[in-house]
Amino acid sequence: MDADAAKTARESLDLAFQMSNILDTGLDRHTLSILIALCDLGLNPEALAAVVKELRREPVPLPPSDAAGPVL
Repeated sequence: MDADAAKTARESLDLAFQMSNILDTGLDRHTLSILIALCDLGLNPEALAAVVKELRREPVPLPPSDAAGPVL
């Protein structure tokens, strides 16, 4: 990717991130970049949105406490 193409890609991501913030999507720049790349590869944007919504609904499991040390 040449310098002009990289600059254009960065500006496009910046604009998409600003729009994402205005819409209060809660997506960080890295996640947004991945979603855009997946859309560029032909994945259905509506399906991706559904996956993001579903993942946000699922509770994040906490790692087991190591207070007692490792179990052998």
